[in-house]
Amino acid sequence: MKVVLFCGGLGLRMREESTRVPKPMIPLGERPILWHIMKYYSDFGFRDFVLCLGYKAEVIKDYFLNYSEALSNDFVLAEGGKRVELLGSDTHDWSMTFVNTGLHSTIGERLKRVEPHLDDNEVFLATYGDGLTDAPLREMIDMLLESGKTGLFLCVHPTYQFHVVSLGDGNDVREIQDVTEANLWINGGYFVFRRRILDYLLPGEDLAGDAFKRLIAEDELVAYRYEGFWAPMDTLKDKQTLESLIESGDPPWSHPRGLDIPGAASPG
Repeated sequence: MKVVLFCGGLGLRMREESTRVPKPMIPLGERPILWHIMKYYSDFGFRDFVLCLGYKAEVIKDYFLNYSEALSNDFVLAEGGKRVELLGSDTHDWSMTFVNTGLHSTIGERLKRVEPHLDDNEVFLATYGDGLTDAPLREMIDMLLESGKTGLFLCVHPTYQFHVVSLGDGNDVREIQDVTEANLWINGGYFVFRRRILDYLLPGEDLAGDAFKRLIAEDELVAYRYEGFWAPMDTLKDKQTLESLIESGDPPWSHPRGLDIPGAASPG
């Protein structure tokens, strides 16, 4: 099953960092956030990636072309430095297809441009290059398959602190609630799609703004509600929060939920 990664955007809300590297390559610990996202999928057995590139595509290509597992894992150096014996490994069985999908393309356009690289996969996975979760991916896949619908997205509570205002007639304020008490749900950016999602995208259109509206009208879209760990990296504060989780030695996304559920969807 293919995993499509949208990593071509400009990352304007992280301008301080993204002027040097594309947002998915902003480091968390010793590796870019993109690596952490790919590792999440790899833990479930999904290791065939299609990267939708755009802004500073050469940085992403260069990183993986020159990736050394010896620099990222413990190893034994023997025979006077002639032989390296890795004590751990991470990317050796990953397959990565790098596709330039345009500098200013919408997510929908990027998805359409990698259609030839989906091969004959009836179902595929997709996500952005700037968010992390420990959601049970196999449960999400099973939910889509059992529903018979075209698309599924991870549905989460917003992480930002703000107040939700309810207005009555005119400008009368009826209620003010903290967002954590307002039961709001947002698109968490992790998707499971049947291939026919591509039929819902017309030239120049976006995914959530256009294709999703058609799916909703035809009752072809379902959400997986999740109240566990999910975090975006939209701001410097978000980055610092994720860094602190890495420094704790046990970031939630490093051991996603549902890995040991028997009978769950296989990679396929």
